Amino acid sequence: MPFAHAGPIRPGQLAAGAARATRDWSRRPSGRATLPALFLLVLVGAAVAAGAVLVPAAVRKPEPVAVEATSAPPVYGVPQTGAVPGLTGAPPPPGPTGPTGLPGTVGPTGTPLPGGSTANPVLPGGRPADALAGWAQRVGRATDIPPVALQAYGYAELVLAQTHRSCQLSWTTLAAIGFVESGHGSANKAKLGANGVAVPEILGARLDGQGGRSRILDTDQGLLDGDKEFDRALGPMQFIPSTWQEIGADADNDGVKNPHDIDDAALAAGEYLCKGGRNMTIPGDWWGAILSYNDVRRYAQDVFTKADDYGRRSGT
Repeated sequence: MPFAHAGPIRPGQLAAGAARATRDWSRRPSGRATLPALFLLVLVGAAVAAGAVLVPAAVRKPEPVAVEATSAPPVYGVPQTGAVPGLTGAPPPPGPTGPTGLPGTVGPTGTPLPGGSTANPVLPGGRPADALAGWAQRVGRATDIPPVALQAYGYAELVLAQTHRSCQLSWTTLAAIGFVESGHGSANKAKLGANGVAVPEILGARLDGQGGRSRILDTDQGLLDGDKEFDRALGPMQFIPSTWQEIGADADNDGVKNPHDIDDAALAAGEYLCKGGRNMTIPGDWWGAILSYNDVRRYAQDVFTKADDYGRRSGT
């Protein structure tokens, strides 16, 4: 038991002894073959240790990623990544990451739903969206959106915040669609009444496959669009009759699902965009939703541009 009662060894003696032993061993054939490998192992260990410190530091401070080298800066500095659904291989245009703040937080987001917690309340003396009249007047002056239409978009956001919490759809996206589709209910010399109904009714061109239009045979026996041969898009948000029959809404609680009523149409459009569990704060979900509404890249870009414009002009 030679080490059972070994006395204390000073650190200096231990280091000197280790150095002499290592030097003697390195002069032997086995030492000359092994020492370079040990040295390499030490270098690798040092690199790994450094990476463990440096990499997390870099991850904590991500830089915005541009989608295209020549594209506009990301909206509000948020990185835009991922491919546009349905456009495999084509780089997507810069897209918004969603509604609450991107673009457009100025508005009803976070405001208690008119009438309390009920998803679709009835307010005495007018449509539920009238509860947003003051907000619509202020934002309408900044964005040039008719207050009646703006109330519908804002109210749809509030309802969807209760019924589709994970969707997080913004009024700015709905407003952009309303602008691109019908100029907020002003297409074909129509005008929105105080009740939100477009007069005269807005009917798109016959979808007969001519002039670059889609070919869609009649799906409603002409009940909604008056055409028993081909479908025609309906109302301020331009719904195909079959889509309206599936997703139509009664946002103003008048007992009628009317595609020519901006209140009903805006809420139905929101329901459609939120389908399938989409989260409109995710770029891929946002672009996928818009392209499902109208599968044309230029259309989706126009909607994005207008939504971003509304967000900026409303003071977001």
